[in-house]
Amino acid sequence: MYCVREAMAVEGIKRSEATAAVQGFGNVGWNAARLLKDELGLTITALSDSSGAIANEEGLDPVSVYEHKQRTGSVIGYPGAREMTNEELLEMECTVLVPAALENAITSANADRVRARIVAEGANGPTTPEADTILDEKGVMVIPDVLCNAGGVTVSYFEWVQDLQFHFWSNAQIRDRLNEIMTYAFARVYATAGAKEVDMRTAAYLLAVGEVVQATKLRGIYP
Repeated sequence: MYCVREAMAVEGIKRSEATAAVQGFGNVGWNAARLLKDELGLTITALSDSSGAIANEEGLDPVSVYEHKQRTGSVIGYPGAREMTNEELLEMECTVLVPAALENAITSANADRVRARIVAEGANGPTTPEADTILDEKGVMVIPDVLCNAGGVTVSYFEWVQDLQFHFWSNAQIRDRLNEIMTYAFARVYATAGAKEVDMRTAAYLLAVGEVVQATKLRGIYP
């Protein structure tokens, strides 16, 4: 959610006019949809799970869909929504596409049909290298998984720090710290992408490798 917020800001996209389609309705997809709607005000036009996808251009309520899935075991059959396949969801027109289900969901076979302005990777490796090139040529911003879904491991780090200190933070403090770190990380990756004239994933890798090199130099290499 934080990365999407920052991406929309640099792309000049108005939140009130933005839509989002989320592939996958597990822990990542369900919370992504909920936060994009509640925190950013995006209209959620499509959601899916392993059984298929549902869509409604007027908007879906993730909480209501979640309750339906808890009752029935699937998002399919949700009142007021039409059914489609997971593959069709990836290709529907939207502002933000969140592939939060499977690896290699966007490939060279379907990347040219992706109509989102921003692809925010919730799953690990949902976009193949070939698809990355196609999306970049189309002008689609891909927020890579190593940045976009890093919130979970960042909060795990917070838990480790708290355990070491035997001092625990409030939920508001956790959110503030996460917001600060994710916003800073996005800004660094975005700036590097512009400076080096590369896509966001390459920029994230450049920064990551640079951090390891710098840490090795500072610590020294011991035999």
